[in-house]
Amino acid sequence: MKLEQDKYASLDSPLHRWEPRCKFVGLVALIFAFSFVRELSMLPAMMTVTAAIYAISRLPVSFWLTRLRYPSFFLLVVVLLLPFLSGQTVILSLGPLGLRQEGLISVMLITVRFLCILTVGLVLFGTAPFLTTIKAMRALGLPGILTDMALLAFRYLNELGDDLHRMETSMRLRGFRQHRLSRRGLGVLAWLGGSILVRSYERSEWVYRAMIVRGYGNAPPPRDEFQVSAGDVVALVVTFLVAIGFVAGDILI
Repeated sequence: MKLEQDKYASLDSPLHRWEPRCKFVGLVALIFAFSFVRELSMLPAMMTVTAAIYAISRLPVSFWLTRLRYPSFFLLVVVLLLPFLSGQTVILSLGPLGLRQEGLISVMLITVRFLCILTVGLVLFGTAPFLTTIKAMRALGLPGILTDMALLAFRYLNELGDDLHRMETSMRLRGFRQHRLSRRGLGVLAWLGGSILVRSYERSEWVYRAMIVRGYGNAPPPRDEFQVSAGDVVALVVTFLVAIGFVAGDILI
């Protein structure tokens, strides 16, 4: 299993060329602005801006669909339950269930905000190598321990995924079938989960000891290797203005 979050980091687009620190600050500000939106009238503008950003990034649609697959399960639960549980104004009765207006409005807000924030986040981390994004976060003042933890987590999630894939393959070769729900099957899956946890703990101990032996914590502060151009600043200002526009528009409306 590979996360491949930065699979298309080598593409050439304005967002790929945008200076990483400016891009991080600008897109994170836009994400926070999206999270503040509460008015339905702001949703078309939000979707337009998000679609424009994704189009400019030149990331393929298949990349977006693949990353949407697992988070969409959470969204599906919200879409199916919230219209029948939230609010008082019943607009349609379906037997004992009542479809409520407030619930439908909440579903629309949650769905659009969720998709827009997810898409902007994919653009943020998909248009530059993950290591470059980590360095940009460190250059912006994020504590080194947090950036190191993020980098190691990203690195070893791939390793744990490979371990899980090998163990599942070994189990299938020995006749185990996951679609057969039984007490023995649940026990095997519990053993698999426990083995992954133990392996991850042991690996973290090995990595930590190897880092200490190599002098981790005593290295000099990293040098600033990024260069900001006038175009980067202009793009950052424009992104900030768009984010402020969403917050101000939501408050005024």
